[in-house]
Amino acid sequence: MTASTDLGSAAPATDVFRSVFRRHAAGVAVITAAGARPVGFTATSLTSVAAEPPLLSFGISLRSSSWPTLSTAKHVGVHVLGEHQEELAATFARSGADRFGPPTDWRTGPHGVPLLDGVSAWLVCRVVARVPAGDHRIVVAEAVAGDPHGPGRPLLYHQGRYNALRH
Repeated sequence: MTASTDLGSAAPATDVFRSVFRRHAAGVAVITAAGARPVGFTATSLTSVAAEPPLLSFGISLRSSSWPTLSTAKHVGVHVLGEHQEELAATFARSGADRFGPPTDWRTGPHGVPLLDGVSAWLVCRVVARVPAGDHRIVVAEAVAGDPHGPGRPLLYHQGRYNALRH
């Protein structure tokens, strides 16, 4: 028999929730959008939603510096990072960082979306919904362009650290 934790009160529930999800390995993506200045953030909540039409989702905190732009963006860039891009993931996760300054290489892609160079794969997506979810929004978007042929194996996030797949 294993021990369990009652999720009845808010603080312990949040702690247990976070502890459980630290054990869940997730792929690492960077989400970008065009605005007065380009914005972007590292996400581990990227999920395939449907194949027809090609829909995905990701979560964003309402406290994120990217949220004001993402809250009205018509299109977003979704970048699947390779194991060689740990520093890029850290840059886009760091509060107050100049995410699009050197050494980040990027260009303007379809629909004006900032596209990061050297990623394993990317999509440009049309935002179709923003769903309230606690202190976050779940953004649902439809893929309209992309390239799955970039370099590298996937970058993963597990136990609070970036990792690579092992053979």
